[in-house]
Amino acid sequence: MSAGLYAIILGIIQGLTEFLPVSSSGHIEIANFIMGSQYSGEDNMLLTVILHFATALSTIVVFRKDIWEIIQGIFQQKGTAERAFATKIILSMIPAVFIGLVFEDVIESLFTGNILLVGAMLMITAVLLYMADKKLINNQSVGWGQSVIIGVAQAVAILPGISRSGATIATSVLLGVDRVKAARFSFLMVVPLIFGKMMKDLLDGDVMSSQIEVTSLVLGFVAAFITGILACTWMINLVKKSNLKYFAFYCMIIGLFAIIYTLV
Repeated sequence: MSAGLYAIILGIIQGLTEFLPVSSSGHIEIANFIMGSQYSGEDNMLLTVILHFATALSTIVVFRKDIWEIIQGIFQQKGTAERAFATKIILSMIPAVFIGLVFEDVIESLFTGNILLVGAMLMITAVLLYMADKKLINNQSVGWGQSVIIGVAQAVAILPGISRSGATIATSVLLGVDRVKAARFSFLMVVPLIFGKMMKDLLDGDVMSSQIEVTSLVLGFVAAFITGILACTWMINLVKKSNLKYFAFYCMIIGLFAIIYTLV
């Protein structure tokens, strides 16, 4: 397989699964396991950074008005709804930042083709999504305590196979948050984390020695960006219609496939 085609496939997978509740990290691991990773070390890390950057930009495009309100809210006086929402977004980021910094080496060791772990975590994602789909009463906004709990769910979703959007949306819905507000909060809370992780990797110099072709990076970026916009918009509509159970069935099937494939 050519490097360009490989980057496009990973870009499409990243763009779709970053927003659909099926675990982007889990699907990337499975794809690399099946296709065979084209890159290693700094090359693979740089491609990962580029793909996450693309999906972050697609989030900004879809939620550009909301993000502008958050930026304005940071500088507004206390007591305003915009200031409160911006503060809740920041509060929700703390658990993931703490886990990511303190356990960085442990987390990186989990992303080494551990398909059995991915399968098990996909099963957990399936259970969460199914439970959320059955939740009938959802009419609240995200509260202060809820933002912390949703942030913890995002931190747990660092594990490969736990869907970040699935875990955060499902947790929000189970806490009684309105489905559309849950999706909006879930997608917005990850944008600062992605850019923060990118800056850290660049400052650490982990990706500066990469020799990956620029063409492959561009192809992967475009694929992830376009599919990211489509998936983000699609997911918002699906959450409105309470169709999370179908993703639960999908995660259950893929999880079982990963476990059986590994064991057999």
